[in-house]
Amino acid sequence: MTMRTSGDRWRLGLLLTAWAAAFAPIVPSMVETWLRDTNNSHALLVPFISLYFLWKKREALQRTPLQGSNLGLALLGLTLGLYLIVYLGGIAFAARLMLVATLICLLWSCLGGDMLRQLAFPLGFLFFMIPVPDSLLNMVAFPLQLMATKISASLIQLCSIPVYREGNMLYFVQTQLEVAEACSGIRSVMALTMLSVIFAYTSSVNWWRRGILILSAIPIALLANILRVSGTGVLAHFFGDRVARGFLHEFSGLVVFLFGLAVLAFVAGVLKRGGKDARSREEGPQ
Repeated sequence: MTMRTSGDRWRLGLLLTAWAAAFAPIVPSMVETWLRDTNNSHALLVPFISLYFLWKKREALQRTPLQGSNLGLALLGLTLGLYLIVYLGGIAFAARLMLVATLICLLWSCLGGDMLRQLAFPLGFLFFMIPVPDSLLNMVAFPLQLMATKISASLIQLCSIPVYREGNMLYFVQTQLEVAEACSGIRSVMALTMLSVIFAYTSSVNWWRRGILILSAIPIALLANILRVSGTGVLAHFFGDRVARGFLHEFSGLVVFLFGLAVLAFVAGVLKRGGKDARSREEGPQ
């Protein structure tokens, strides 16, 4: 069954409209989370990034044969049933996951496996727009918060600045600094992980180098955040705790994120160059 005729396009359009209507009740709260929670603010860009990669594949999509899939149809029924259960049960995170899962299954059932392979990255990338539950964020953020405080205190002491740490508080001679939950680094981890997936997808290296690139986003983000906290502590020692508030605080967050992005790009370049060298050695002299 091909889907190239205008009638087939209309039917697919109607199915997508029905899908959108079915998930309309959960979208407003999800968008509100994007706008309210800075840990999930990167999700605002995800649909646009997916559309960009979809547009980049437009020529390949035109050449891809289309065929309906019974397996996709069965999984569509399963994911719709799960969505109904979790929606009625008030499980927001699972319901939001089903938003993307049912879209994948819908397109699979209508367009077939060949087309799904072409759409795999744009569709899979949409999972990054699902807000991470606060309970999970809090569980991860607190240990990261303490780790950043401990390491930053040690780095500040290396600068010959007396500092005493108690929990997530740093005490200096004339001031004190709280390493709040927002300074745990979880925001940078999520944003840089998303960007590392894009770098890996667009990189012409083998799968294990792509895996290294994606995994490297986590230590890079944590390192950048520790440098931010340490730098803020040094400035607080000399200029007071006002450096940890307002414009300077937000600006330092931007600078440190750009630093993490630059390091991630550097790692991507090193892995790409290593991949080229490996291929050159395999091919041997011409």
